Amino acid sequence: MKQKFILLALFFFLMLGGSSEAMSQWVPTNGPDGGTIHCFAVSGSSLFAGTDIGVFLSTNNGTSWRSTGLTSEDVRSLGINGTNLFAGTHKGVFLSTDSGANWMAVNNGLTGYGLEVLSLAVSDMNLFVGTNGGGVFLSTDNGTKWSAVNNGLSGLNLYVTALAVSGTKLLAGTEQGTFLSTDNGSNWHAGIWDAYSITAFAVSGTNFFAGLNGDGIYRSTDGINWGAVGNGLTTSYVYALAVNGSDLFAGTDKGVFISRDNGTNWHAATNGLTTDYVIGDGVTAFATSGTNIFAGTDIDGVFLSTDSGMNWRAVNTGLTNTTINTFATIGQNLFAGTNGNGVFLRTENSTSWMSLDSGLQGGDLEVNAFASIGSNLFAATFNGISRSTDSGSSWQAVDSGLTTNDINALVTSGTNLFAGTYGGIFISKDSGSSWTAVNTGLPSSPIDTFLVTGTDLFAGTYGKGLYRSTNNGTSWMAANTGLENSIVTALAMSDTNLFAGTFSGVFLSTDNGSSWVSRNTGLTNINALAVSGTNLFAATGGSVFLSTDEGTIWQSVSTGLIGDIKALEVSGTDLFAGTSGFGVWRRPLSEMITSGVATQDGPLVTLKLSRNYPNPFSQSTTISFTSTDGGPVQITVVNLLGSEVARLFSGDLEAGEHSFSWDASGATPGMYECIVRQNGRTAQVSMMLTR
Repeated sequence: MKQKFILLALFFFLMLGGSSEAMSQWVPTNGPDGGTIHCFAVSGSSLFAGTDIGVFLSTNNGTSWRSTGLTSEDVRSLGINGTNLFAGTHKGVFLSTDSGANWMAVNNGLTGYGLEVLSLAVSDMNLFVGTNGGGVFLSTDNGTKWSAVNNGLSGLNLYVTALAVSGTKLLAGTEQGTFLSTDNGSNWHAGIWDAYSITAFAVSGTNFFAGLNGDGIYRSTDGINWGAVGNGLTTSYVYALAVNGSDLFAGTDKGVFISRDNGTNWHAATNGLTTDYVIGDGVTAFATSGTNIFAGTDIDGVFLSTDSGMNWRAVNTGLTNTTINTFATIGQNLFAGTNGNGVFLRTENSTSWMSLDSGLQGGDLEVNAFASIGSNLFAATFNGISRSTDSGSSWQAVDSGLTTNDINALVTSGTNLFAGTYGGIFISKDSGSSWTAVNTGLPSSPIDTFLVTGTDLFAGTYGKGLYRSTNNGTSWMAANTGLENSIVTALAMSDTNLFAGTFSGVFLSTDNGSSWVSRNTGLTNINALAVSGTNLFAATGGSVFLSTDEGTIWQSVSTGLIGDIKALEVSGTDLFAGTSGFGVWRRPLSEMITSGVATQDGPLVTLKLSRNYPNPFSQSTTISFTSTDGGPVQITVVNLLGSEVARLFSGDLEAGEHSFSWDASGATPGMYECIVRQNGRTAQVSMMLTR
């Protein structure tokens, strides 16, 4: 009996928390938390948030979040009708009848511009969606069929950015104003006619409110005649509106404002919205649940107020739709620079990330690069450079002498610190206290990346190739011989070999940059490079590739990884991948470095899987791969949970190139992985199915 219990426990461990590690694949690192929130929906104790990467669900007032079954979709609107949850995306409308666990596309009748849904409203059995150029569509059968209802709408007014329902009145906000329908959209009548787009509606009793992107807030009692309100509102950019009791909330580019007299007077309510980036980039969505007010932001996730907006606190645990721009490893600490969420720290053996934003230069939390000298840690943003002497706990600006604040890259050479900008290269010899331009010989082009090799410094540019300095930046010379692409995005060094990542793949130099040879084997658009010993990793799109022979042959090591890869970092015994919208992922180096099979009396045998074509695809796609030896091959398609949804082939194949097609007409739109297994080797590619 005890043995059966152990076997059952092991089974459930593998099926649940232990499955990712057991399958030898990438696993998420539970952060960093935050990201873009487009919309909310509330059903009982369930709070749904629409993001760039799908729908997240919290059942405990935002204390923790988890991703639902709709992933990899840009969700711009949410609506609930009974047990039906609707999500408006750039690929149409999706329906879930089980609180987001499963979704199905419901787009019959939504064609052309109608497939890009911006807004959504529910009125009894009528479901309305506003689209990006197709106007308003109506469904009376929970999305099974749709019909356009645009009489009175034309031109820019077919771009419907907001919808609201109050009794028999249906309001539509467009790129040029507001419209009212009293017959379920059959006919529309103009209200506000404005040069600014309508971003949001709210209804409070007999009052209608409209938020405008550049012209503040307007109020109406009939949906046709409107007047500006907003005494005390210190901005004209309004992105969200909500009503809770007698309180009216406005989300703006300067945070949250509250009115308690039907919009006549407003006061700021930003206590606890502590990061300047939230104030600067906007509160984009609201949800109310009893006394709880939730504010979704453009970058920094979700904030909660339980006292009518007087105080706010972040509630982002598990909400991991952050974008990672860069990494740095200092001792046993791993730092992640994000695209708007600032700096995060992950210490050795930690399972969580800690935010480190206090004092970042200008409040700019878009961190592009790190560098360190001794106990000094530097962070580059589009608003200058910040320095920390306490491992990121606090920051101070160090930009005296910088003539531009758009910093893309940092590197240290001895005690010298170099900054790559849109306006050339600067050097600091005093830990960032002062800066001097060092651009002699450099073309006018943004500097994207650096590499130091001994006394030589390399700078990769966006559009002008690679340059080398042998005198600490005093002068520069082109080092582009054999480099077939002038957009250099990443540089790395392994032993005496230099590698350059470009929009045309990877290039190798064995003579310190004097000449280069292609090491692509089909790789293009390199976002990042990383080195572990003689092993080279390259990130391109949504995949990570490994070469153990100086780039001659590459194999995919992407199993389980989601999203486009923007950064790679070897830290300890793991490789970390920073993604666009999916946070940070981790995989042990030992899983990947041993996945190539080298024999003592022969060359490396390889299995190379090319990108499927087309990708994304709506019906079918073709998968091609090349193997240097024959034998049994299995080709499967799995969903993001690792469940097999199709088996394309199982049998023996000869060495060479092979192609197989997947007919996905019966599959749910979303991300899938095609996995090819042969003789103990595995190759994998990410595929996106759309409708």
